[in-house]
Amino acid sequence: MHIRASRTAGLLVGLVLAAVGLGTVTGCGSEQVAGSRQDAVADAKARAQRARKVAAAWDGSAAAAAWRAGYHPLGDVIQLPRGGLRSEGERRALQGRMLVLRGALPGTGPEDGRVTWAGGDSLTRPLVGAKESYESMAGPPARGKPHLTVTGAKPGEMTVATSRGPATVPAWLFTLDGYDSPLKRAAVVPSKLPEPPIRRARGVPGLPLHGLFRTTPDGRSVTVDALHGACDDGAVVSVLETRGSVVLWSAVRKREDVGLCTDQAISQQVTVKLDRPVGDRVLLDSITGRPVPYRPLRGPTANWS
Repeated sequence: MHIRASRTAGLLVGLVLAAVGLGTVTGCGSEQVAGSRQDAVADAKARAQRARKVAAAWDGSAAAAAWRAGYHPLGDVIQLPRGGLRSEGERRALQGRMLVLRGALPGTGPEDGRVTWAGGDSLTRPLVGAKESYESMAGPPARGKPHLTVTGAKPGEMTVATSRGPATVPAWLFTLDGYDSPLKRAAVVPSKLPEPPIRRARGVPGLPLHGLFRTTPDGRSVTVDALHGACDDGAVVSVLETRGSVVLWSAVRKREDVGLCTDQAISQQVTVKLDRPVGDRVLLDSITGRPVPYRPLRGPTANWS
């Protein structure tokens, strides 16, 4: 196994993330402002050593077995109408949870549903009703703002990318005003994440990854959300691949011409290429020792919890 680093420039998807633990990037980040080359080498070694510890703890563990036995979405749990949305305003409306209900939603439905994978494996999981599914996508009333109007819903199915490959899952099909095909929302409650077999890192420089945005259909690259400071030269994400896991961790590129900086964290998408498809390997955050949380580019998180 070996370590590689990836960096994607110019894909800033957020600005200030005040809720993040910004103490580690105070004054534009301790990594960027001080420390000799020797310090940087020591930090890199510490990160690599931590990644190896995380991989060793997870590979062959009960937690990894529980992960592979569960239903964990790694792709959009919301599927757009055929052909997509009609305008940028409506795309922003979905992203901003600007939905308006102009009709009745079905009442109680089945409590459980079956997730089915291509190889024939299946799993029974709890389902959420149409009202709860709608509320997971909708925010406060969209008064006078561009919005999508939901006129009804019915049960159906959709395909979701998961930690075990594509799966067919029960879904709610929401009728949108002005569209011939529905907006689909997976109705299945994801499995609870297993307790990690290793504790969060202490004294290892770096910030946790903010989330997983996407995995390519062939599974050979993943795009994650990494954080960096306002006065550095962007985030770099490194990867350690083993037979059972893919461990990721981020660092920042130092910039010499640093003046006064604001205390903030900037979110950057970084695409990491892998030696082989993710498959059923666990995608792990080296700092936390936990699976990287999935955060879709549109709509709410995949988890209701």
